[in-house]
Amino acid sequence: MPSTRKTTNNAAGDVFTAVAHPVRRQILDRLALGEMTVSMLAEPFEITRPAISQHLSILLESGLVAIEKRGREHYYQIRPDNLNEIYRWISHFERLWPEKLDDLGDYLDKLKAEEDAEG
Repeated sequence: MPSTRKTTNNAAGDVFTAVAHPVRRQILDRLALGEMTVSMLAEPFEITRPAISQHLSILLESGLVAIEKRGREHYYQIRPDNLNEIYRWISHFERLWPEKLDDLGDYLDKLKAEEDAEG
């Protein structure tokens, strides 16, 4: 039986695998500011430009990034609509958030009450 385990080698088309790596998330954060070349994207990172290109390749394959060639430069842009798959998955859990926040509030109230009783 073949493995369904995700790797960078079979990440094509999978937005979840594409955003799983922190460098790729940071690239998406930078592209949210506007289109950039590989050189511009690579500036803040302490990894090689080829490594940035490899991450961009995965983002391209997943559809989260588009590329436009202008002269000798390639400009990358984020394709935010393709993040909808992630949003749809996360939205299933939104109903749990108020409950967890209520639990946190109850816990903090309990801590405050204990602190007041001691002091």
